Amino acid sequence: MTPQAKLIFTSSLLLGSTITITSNHWITAWAGLEINTLAILPMISKSHHPRAIEAATKYFLTQAAASALVLFSSMTNAWHTGQWDITQLTHPTSCLILTSALAMKLGLAPFHFWFPDVLQGSPLITGLLLSTVMKFPPITLLFMTSPSLNQTLLAFMAILSTALGGWMGLNQTQIRKILAFSSISHLGWMAIIIAYNPKLTLLNFFLYTLMTTAVFLTLNSTKTLKLSTLMTTWTKTPALSAMLLLTLLSLAGLPPLTGFLPKWLILQELTKQDMAAMAVTISILSLLSLFFYLRLAYCATITLPPHTTNHIKQWRTNSPISPAIAILTVASTMLLPISPMIPTII
Repeated sequence: MTPQAKLIFTSSLLLGSTITITSNHWITAWAGLEINTLAILPMISKSHHPRAIEAATKYFLTQAAASALVLFSSMTNAWHTGQWDITQLTHPTSCLILTSALAMKLGLAPFHFWFPDVLQGSPLITGLLLSTVMKFPPITLLFMTSPSLNQTLLAFMAILSTALGGWMGLNQTQIRKILAFSSISHLGWMAIIIAYNPKLTLLNFFLYTLMTTAVFLTLNSTKTLKLSTLMTTWTKTPALSAMLLLTLLSLAGLPPLTGFLPKWLILQELTKQDMAAMAVTISILSLLSLFFYLRLAYCATITLPPHTTNHIKQWRTNSPISPAIAILTVASTMLLPISPMIPTII
């Protein structure tokens, strides 16, 4: 892909996200979502590999269906209420359809089946965009319409996402699929609290974006796509592997790292809302995903002798640590020491 094409697609991606985030009218929000979809498709299929073409096709069909549902729900609401404002979604049928449409765009269970295959067929940097930037506009729409969403459906999808995200990631050896199921599991935590404290959802999303960016940039720097390749990175880049270890443990939500902060606050808010049973359920289900995070962290620090591999780097090459990766790792692992003050601030 030429630099001019990359510039056009990246600018379109930023433009579409900005239009959706700043709009008050459903038509402009829908237009921003469509611009986003059309901008990311060439990035997914730029390798012209059959798997990349399949991933682009699945992504286009799913996002087109979800955008059609968003438009249909807004038209239904406008037909009954005469309002096109995003915050004026009051018709029950429109709320139900919109909840399902945004869940399909984000990849919440049971609409999650497209996301692991799309992420597996995409390059690492494109996978990073799919896991972070492409989820920001739907999260923003969830934030703006949180009082109108169907809370029962959201709670069901949140529990199901946390369970399936952990369960289906257990037997995976492809790192991109593991990170896809990790994203589905984290989306469950965001969805369960959106109706009660939307600010916690945004905090969870921003910290998840920070940690996921550090993981994807580290994997892209070491050209690692499988667990078997990850086991050989410690000998080549020990410092980078140690940073990856800390970031993965933070992504797992282990205290005292940063990833524990949003889960702690979400459990506290659920308890305040007299939903202690829901808090206990989602905490137990998150232990499933903890297993493959620990397995990834173990593979990142294990030392194996050289063996035949498809890894494109030579044994014991020196890869300098990018300052961006170092900053992201420090931020995503060392924020929690100040977190005891945050509940009092919020």
